[in-house]
Amino acid sequence: MNEKHNLWDFTVEELVVGYREGKESYLCTVCGEEFKKGLIFQREGVLYDAFGSVTDHHEKEHGITVDYILDMEPSVCGITQIQRQILKLMSEGMNDKEIAQNIGIALSTVRNHRFKLREKEKQAKVFLALMNSLEEKTNRSINQADTGMIEELHAAATMVDDRYNITAEEREKTLKTYMDEAGAIKQFPAKEKKKIILLREITKNFKPEQEYSEIEVNRILERIYEDFPTIRRALIEYGFLDRSLDCSVYRVRI
Repeated sequence: MNEKHNLWDFTVEELVVGYREGKESYLCTVCGEEFKKGLIFQREGVLYDAFGSVTDHHEKEHGITVDYILDMEPSVCGITQIQRQILKLMSEGMNDKEIAQNIGIALSTVRNHRFKLREKEKQAKVFLALMNSLEEKTNRSINQADTGMIEELHAAATMVDDRYNITAEEREKTLKTYMDEAGAIKQFPAKEKKKIILLREITKNFKPEQEYSEIEVNRILERIYEDFPTIRRALIEYGFLDRSLDCSVYRVRI
């Protein structure tokens, strides 16, 4: 997903179905791939119109929306790790007793989490109404800080907190201080917020749809910073890159 494409750009309904319909095209809500109306697309030997192609693409490339979202960091959608486990097992069709046995918790604990999740759903609806009404009344969204617009964080961000409270002004100043015109790092900062700004910029050197070996990742990063293993670990730690269990495959987390 590129810098201008975020899950938060879409309505709840668009996220559920997996696409946005525009005047001239359909847009995948996950990766931003566009399918123009009036064209015929061939996918695995089958011909589709734009609508058929975007729905087939979303299902085969990203899966059902619930599964895709549950693979994100729990903090992105405001749930705990145990709640994510329960929701995943619910999506597989397990009942409360089976979920309790699978996770190794009491049946009453599963039901307690069900109650909390139901309450969270109710609160989310009221909160969305609150924020929309606030913006309508003040002509200013919660995203507008006194120092400028707060930038969107990437969907796979870990431990979402004040470190991600970054404005465009802060981003520009940090990049100017710590990176040269060629995109190489002069010095890797100690402060968390500045690290995140640099890591986000470094991630632009990787294509979201491509898989990389560790050698390829190192080759890209050593052009950016001498201590490239530190950068590689940080990209994984902060949720910008994903790595397979055997460390053989790296990909951008979207």
